[in-house]
Amino acid sequence: MTNKTMPNAIHHGRNLKRMREILGVKQEALALDLGDDWNQRKVSVLEAKEEIDDNILNEVAKALKVPVEAIKNFNEETSIFNIQNNYEGANTGNGTIGINHHCTFNPIEKIVELYDALIKSEREKIALLERMLQEKNK
Repeated sequence: MTNKTMPNAIHHGRNLKRMREILGVKQEALALDLGDDWNQRKVSVLEAKEEIDDNILNEVAKALKVPVEAIKNFNEETSIFNIQNNYEGANTGNGTIGINHHCTFNPIEKIVELYDALIKSEREKIALLERMLQEKNK
């Protein structure tokens, strides 16, 4: 008994649906962007098709503002892998989530700067109120 692995068949409709969902676009909104002869039902039927005509695929990609290749070659497993492993700090090498501990400033100094700015602002308010009081008493 031989075990032959079949290449993953590309299903344009399923790829379109996942891309639309990832982008947070509802079928109704996509139909609206595609024009007057489109409706939610037609988008739903399109998403069920294994292969979508290039002209329609170009229109849909334009409406979703993604390259046609993104829909044609979308692979959910690869996408999840890339998201999990390619964000900044993911590859720390020790199995932990990477956190940037290399500050380019001293947090205590920043707190002191903010405190100084607050005191300066309060002194300016007091000086302004004193001037207003002196003018009123004249």
